[in-house]
Amino acid sequence: MSPTEPRSPVSHRKLGIFGVVALIAAGLVVGTGIRAREEQSSQLKEWTDDQAVPSVAVTQPSAKALNATIDLPGRLEAYYRAPIFARVSGYLKSWSADIGARVKAGQVIAEIEAPDLDQQLLQARADLASQQASARLSEATLNRRKTLVASNFVSAQEIDERTADLSNKNAAVNSGKANVERLEALAGYKKITAPFDGVVTARDTDVGALINAGGGSGPAMFVISDITKLRVYVNVPQNYVPAIKIGAKATITLPEYPNRTFQATVEASSQAVDVASGTTRMQLGLDNSNGELMPGGYASVKLNLQRDSAPLSIPASALIFNSNGLRVATVGADDKVLFKPVTIARDLGREIELASGITADDRVITAPPDGLSDGDAVRVVGAKAKPATASEKQAPKG
Repeated sequence: MSPTEPRSPVSHRKLGIFGVVALIAAGLVVGTGIRAREEQSSQLKEWTDDQAVPSVAVTQPSAKALNATIDLPGRLEAYYRAPIFARVSGYLKSWSADIGARVKAGQVIAEIEAPDLDQQLLQARADLASQQASARLSEATLNRRKTLVASNFVSAQEIDERTADLSNKNAAVNSGKANVERLEALAGYKKITAPFDGVVTARDTDVGALINAGGGSGPAMFVISDITKLRVYVNVPQNYVPAIKIGAKATITLPEYPNRTFQATVEASSQAVDVASGTTRMQLGLDNSNGELMPGGYASVKLNLQRDSAPLSIPASALIFNSNGLRVATVGADDKVLFKPVTIARDLGREIELASGITADDRVITAPPDGLSDGDAVRVVGAKAKPATASEKQAPKG
């Protein structure tokens, strides 16, 4: 075909079809690219939002029966303890029982020399003898006057006077007897005796020491203690008092016997709370028949608690304390945070027993992150995962 010949209409048609196909292909390429970029942008936003949700570990409150005991400091005291003071004044003549000596009830442990009292007793006995003589003379005179009544030598008035005089003399005799008996009783206190079987745990006197009667002018001469049984006094915090019953058992440990324990029983409670300390004083009985334990010593007391149900416990790291008070962060069924106020029953170190605020079904965040608020969405670590999406399978491309 020569250059001057016109082109065939078929060639023009092919060129048009080819152009249309090229335009369609270009449109498809551009549309696919835009769609891919939009999808990638959406995935990036979803991944970013997903990463912004904090991940938290949760635990359910444990109702396991922890040691139902409480450890408190205590003090040992003798079951009976008697400070011995003098009833008479004088000088100590002798003593026969030093500290640590075992004594029996009624045993003389010291003697006081009281010359003033001795002289008072002698005077009282002499006065009594004089009063008795006066009474005998008055009685004899009255009897003689009565024999003369029939002869009208003595008037009835004189008989009445003599009778009254005899009554006065007899009353004086009775008074004198009482005074003598009082001084004799005081003289009996010159001998200091033990009030019961026990041990002399203190002696604060010596031969020749000036002794003043009464108990308000100085220390006791002796202290006698019955240590066959000891009292253990312990101050129990108010919230534990209902869980400690009379008759409850306790384990006693002492620093001088580090590898031994002793059993005691709760015997009494003061049934009152000390305002200063917020505690109730309780008394325990401790057998010490072998005399190994000493009154006045320190003891560590482990008391058994009797509770109707086991308390719920959580990790100590779950507690949050701020201006809103003491709270824990829980995760609801919708994976959103809900703060709950709680009260502590016992601090066990790594674990905390709670008295109220949560239930056994709550999911408690073990270590709440800073800035967490009510209603915040969280991702629970260790929870059953949903099927992974494409955004979770791959990190976003730059």
